[in-house]
Amino acid sequence: MIELCTKKRMLIGITLLGGLTILVLIVESHWTDNSNKLYLENFENNTRCISGDEYEITSECHPCSAFEIASKSIDVCIHARYKEVLKCKSGEAITRSCDRVAWLEERAFWKFEAFMFLLALTSCISVYWRENVLRQRIIRKVARQLRASV
Repeated sequence: MIELCTKKRMLIGITLLGGLTILVLIVESHWTDNSNKLYLENFENNTRCISGDEYEITSECHPCSAFEIASKSIDVCIHARYKEVLKCKSGEAITRSCDRVAWLEERAFWKFEAFMFLLALTSCISVYWRENVLRQRIIRKVARQLRASV
């Protein structure tokens, strides 16, 4: 069945599928609820608002620095490598571990996508180059056969 498709139809189909994939990724990223974060619920040892008090996130989840990990100055950086700062209703600021950083994951995803695009582009260029080389060989071979027969 695929042999019956022309190059133009195949290119249009692949372009439409690629566009649909990008559209789904964009829609999913906008519709995904960012408040459903999975936490390890690992707090600093000196906290007093662990027991269900209301809190406000003052600093979103971000990686711990190399110094904080090496010096073990913040307890949550030892286990999870990511932290966020909360402000309790009582006014106390505490640090809580978190399991993932959204912008780091998104950056890694787009790096992967860019690498795959470059790999696909390189593959297409090499296929067209090889096709041209083989076509030129066939033309030379046919020309030699014609010269030999005349």
